[in-house]
Amino acid sequence: MKRPALVLVAGVLGALALAVVLHAPQSSSSAFAAAVDGKEVFSANCSGCHGDKGQGAPNVAPPLAKNSYVTGDPKNVIHTVLSGLNGPLKVNGKPWGEGMMPAWKGSLSNAQIAAVITYIRSSWGNKASGVTEKQVASTK
Repeated sequence: MKRPALVLVAGVLGALALAVVLHAPQSSSSAFAAAVDGKEVFSANCSGCHGDKGQGAPNVAPPLAKNSYVTGDPKNVIHTVLSGLNGPLKVNGKPWGEGMMPAWKGSLSNAQIAAVITYIRSSWGNKASGVTEKQVASTK
């Protein structure tokens, strides 16, 4: 007859553990939090030109999916998001067209820029490291 007590204790402990997990503050520096926030930033600011799946749009914006520039040196991508881009582009070594991306510095916070870059570097088949707010702040 001791089993019901064990089940009750295990159930109470499990419920407490679940409550702790559900109420634990989420760190914006975790890769998962950055990806979630980055997706929201991307949807609100970038998907109109780059497409909701990073597929790009001819004569508007290059694809971000499977793009070696996006997955390459993070300083280059950070600089592009911060300062914008105007002029001819190469995507995966091939001429793509003219780029006319606005500068997001001043419109988005360093945290938002880090989150959106982390999101695009790890979405749609891209497999690159995340970007931190500190990296964004130190890029000119």
